[in-house]
Amino acid sequence: MDLEAESIISVDTGMSADIAKYCNKLLETQKQILKTEEELNKLKEVEDTLSEQTIPNLMQQAGVQLLKLSDGSSVEVKPKYKARIPESRSEEAFAWLRENGHGDLIKNQVSMEFGMRQDNEAKSIVEELKNKGLPVQQKQFVHPSSLRGFVREQIQDLGKDVPADLFGTYISNNTKIITKEKL
Repeated sequence: MDLEAESIISVDTGMSADIAKYCNKLLETQKQILKTEEELNKLKEVEDTLSEQTIPNLMQQAGVQLLKLSDGSSVEVKPKYKARIPESRSEEAFAWLRENGHGDLIKNQVSMEFGMRQDNEAKSIVEELKNKGLPVQQKQFVHPSSLRGFVREQIQDLGKDVPADLFGTYISNNTKIITKEKL
């Protein structure tokens, strides 16, 4: 067997040109995507400024909360709530929730990693696993949407204060425009 003869590879130069052409097209497409994403981010910033600052400020100056337009559309500014428990303050935040009767917001997830052929052990309860010396991991958390709803309810609906530093509370305005087509 002639290895040298077997190792000769024929390259179709026409195909190489096609590959190069499509690689260049891919690079150009990626550049367009990046440019479009940058433009979209700029538009979102303008949207946020109009929705959270400009329109709410003008409506507040005019002394109105709801505005009906002649075309049947309506404009309303409502508070928008955001909340996130900083990891460094989680134990303190969980303690506050428990002490104030809201401990049911806290999810308590216990998990364990098993190797192959340990299905039977996985079915055992957590205490049995601890007694066997297997490593049990526990994670406590509050789901973000539950926390956001809780903060909104406490502040807006019940008029209560919640510790903003523990829950990373941020309240902004949100302009909602309901057009005639949506009515």
